Amino acid sequence: MSARVLSFSNYAPKEAQYSLLLCETPGRRLATVGVLLLDPGTDTLYVRLRRDWKSVASDEDAEVLAELEKDLQMQSRDKGGAAVLELLENIASQSVRISDREAIVVRDFDRKLGELYREHVPAEVLRFRTHLPRYSLAVAAGPFLTNPEDIEADEWVEAPPDLHLDEDMFIARIQGQSMEPRIPDGSLCVFRRNVVGSRNGRLVLVRNSEVADDNQYTVKRYKSEKRVTEDGFQQTRIRLESLNPAFPSWDLDDDAEKYQVVAEFVRVLD
Repeated sequence: MSARVLSFSNYAPKEAQYSLLLCETPGRRLATVGVLLLDPGTDTLYVRLRRDWKSVASDEDAEVLAELEKDLQMQSRDKGGAAVLELLENIASQSVRISDREAIVVRDFDRKLGELYREHVPAEVLRFRTHLPRYSLAVAAGPFLTNPEDIEADEWVEAPPDLHLDEDMFIARIQGQSMEPRIPDGSLCVFRRNVVGSRNGRLVLVRNSEVADDNQYTVKRYKSEKRVTEDGFQQTRIRLESLNPAFPSWDLDDDAEKYQVVAEFVRVLD
């Protein structure tokens, strides 16, 4: 039990504050362009701004605004997060200003920043450039794998700016605690279909065809054992492993139709 407590120690709730960054350039309407999330305990400012600046500003202004996120992050490292928020509150320009601070309780600052961003910032959808489609697991494990062009996404969700997107990627929500703390219960996760190369050691989305409800879908670590024969390598064991020791792992049985590897896990959506 003590090992499990230690693994979740980084997710103790903390009091925090957030503000929305607003922008109004000449000839354009006031728009919410980002989220600033302050961890007072470490004086760290978490910043996420939109990337579709040309939808809210002229080309010239958009070039300047595109550097704003990096600038705020650099100032936060040099001066501290609270000082940067105070500066914005006191000397905000006509074009850029912030809203009043809101108190909030946070367990994971990166994840909460992403949630606040998706809630408050209506960025333009640029398919597979800034946004990925979100599907239910039933769709992700079924018709999407064979006829993706015929499937409508539940919504398009903006991906983190450091993630290189391609058309094999999608988003789905994963329920359950078997992969915590790496994949928190209820997380939106990015997956890639058409897994290539060895799956050994990767986290994969798996479907159990013998289960009828949402419990048929799970994420597990794929472990494969092989032996050398005269004909090459022969697979002797495939095991699906939970990362949370409180949940079971199991070996795949001989029925090749029972389990289907749907996609490879890429990351939790921040």
